[in-house]
Amino acid sequence: MNSLVKYPRTPHLPWSLSGTSDDTRLFETAHFEGLEVVITEKLDGENTSLYRETMHARSLDGRHHESRDWVKALHARIAQDIPDRWRLCGENVYAQHSVRYNDLASYFYLFSVWNEHNEALSWDETVEWADLLGLVTAPVLYRGIWNEQTVRAIGINPEKQEGYVVRTVKRFRFSEFGTSIAKWVRQGHVQTDQHWMSAEIIPNRLASSEVSRTLEK
Repeated sequence: MNSLVKYPRTPHLPWSLSGTSDDTRLFETAHFEGLEVVITEKLDGENTSLYRETMHARSLDGRHHESRDWVKALHARIAQDIPDRWRLCGENVYAQHSVRYNDLASYFYLFSVWNEHNEALSWDETVEWADLLGLVTAPVLYRGIWNEQTVRAIGINPEKQEGYVVRTVKRFRFSEFGTSIAKWVRQGHVQTDQHWMSAEIIPNRLASSEVSRTLEK
């Protein structure tokens, strides 16, 4: 059995509009200067890691919850194709949290792949693995050399989007996580007044019934 790895908290960019007392926040972004980055939409779901033998949410609690059933079925279909000691990290967006989705391409959006050396694969390699396994990656909002003004100007609809995540395009080690990735979150983002796991499950909607049928094959 693989050793389980809890996904780290992503630090907030200095201009992020939300955060909690236990979040970390960057004071500057000089470490991104000169690097190629990719910025993807931050989806409002449950951080989930898939291994060959098992899967878990960020909490590692292992409790059963109906909102995880769809991703469990997905994992059962692709588990044999996940290399030993690798893990696929993504967002389980089956259940509605604070943002309502009506046109999802999938209920699981891949955003990173980690190999047996605990390295995050490059973004291009991540996309290749998504294609190989029939997965969807988080929507790309920007790719290019880091430019803070350009990043700050990225348009987010706070009614439909939680925020965005920036990461270096190249590979990085787990120990480099805090300087290789960061996020911007909309003002006042919360997990609803009642924590979503104890509330009624309201499924988000896929873009079409055709997409649904394809994903269920």
